[in-house]
Amino acid sequence: MTESIRVLLVGVDTGEEADFDRSMAELKSLAEACGKQVAGVITQRMTSVNRAFYIGTGKVGEVRDFAEECEAAEIIFDNSLTPSQLRNLTEELDLPILDRTQLILDIFAIRARTGEARLQVEMARLQYMLPRLVGMHEELGRQGGTGGSMSNKGAGEKKLELDRRRIEHRISELRKELETVERSREIQRKKRNASRIPQVALVGYTNAGKSTIMNRMLEEFGRVPGKQVLEQDMLFATLETSVRSIEMEDGRPFFLADTVGFIHKLPHGLVKAFRSTLEEVRYADLLVHVVDYSDEDYRRQMEITEETLKELEIGDIPRIIVYNKSDRRQMERLPRVRRNDIHMAAGPGIGIRELAKLIQDRLYEHYRDCEFVLPYDQGRAASYLMEQTVVLEQEYREDGIYLKVRCHEQDASRYGRFII
Repeated sequence: MTESIRVLLVGVDTGEEADFDRSMAELKSLAEACGKQVAGVITQRMTSVNRAFYIGTGKVGEVRDFAEECEAAEIIFDNSLTPSQLRNLTEELDLPILDRTQLILDIFAIRARTGEARLQVEMARLQYMLPRLVGMHEELGRQGGTGGSMSNKGAGEKKLELDRRRIEHRISELRKELETVERSREIQRKKRNASRIPQVALVGYTNAGKSTIMNRMLEEFGRVPGKQVLEQDMLFATLETSVRSIEMEDGRPFFLADTVGFIHKLPHGLVKAFRSTLEEVRYADLLVHVVDYSDEDYRRQMEITEETLKELEIGDIPRIIVYNKSDRRQMERLPRVRRNDIHMAAGPGIGIRELAKLIQDRLYEHYRDCEFVLPYDQGRAASYLMEQTVVLEQEYREDGIYLKVRCHEQDASRYGRFII
């Protein structure tokens, strides 16, 4: 087993963070999720970050000395660094420098399992790298030329230009590959839409328990064995959107999608790269917002989830709130179900049936079972009901086509004259 890399964490508290200490604690969790060992933490209070070094110039030497003292092999900063800050810090500290964005990208690269996730992560990483290459252009340009000539390029600048072209070419290739994957995903989505079975998406902060809920649902109501998703107590265990069919005994099925979790300061490039994966959320009839109720900062995590959904232009889909891991707060008499939320504990399986029923009741609150007899000259109406409702029974009789369907109230009203 290889020894984990020792890292030093650095953060600047400008007073803009709602909870700076919480952000630093989360940075530590991210580093550990990436297989790194946190050897030390340095913070600084400033009214604004230093444009050249992010931290104050006097703090740079302190970071260098502490990194040497704690034998850190990398230094990780809690915010995104500009290309010039990254370059300056690397020169002054003589150690690999990462920021929060790059750390999250590294975690995603480790976790990516499907071809689509790997393509998306590679796209995001290259888009992150590109401006940092361009940011070095001016300095490398000053190294170029001989005898004061402005027409010749130095070796560093030539390499930079080649690297930039390679990255841009690869990004173009990745876009084409992802478009192909997205077309395939769109075909699958249209097939599910055609089935008229409602769709539900699990959303929430990373490690809130979305995958655990998915797996407990499948254990209880799944019809196909071996369809469980990865379930681990770690940040970003799930990167892929997995869709499964949930079929309870009362014949009100729904599709359930498990999605990538959100986090504080989730890099915009990642949100953009995973937009196609998160399209399942956009087409959902209902969102199940899973909250880690055992976390003291759960309200802030809820706010971050809502902010990310707005960034994805998903704001008006109905929601159910799941306060998961409520057993860790010593709550008695679980589960507790209220109108549109539930306190439960998915790990030990407490509240799974109650949650499924809550989902069903919300999905099917405007549906009803109806029996129709449509005369044979009403072929268009019969076709509509067969395609746009859940057909429970069908029979061809002398007086017309008998259909027992589960349909929306609007369809029942539209074809009410044929109800028996």
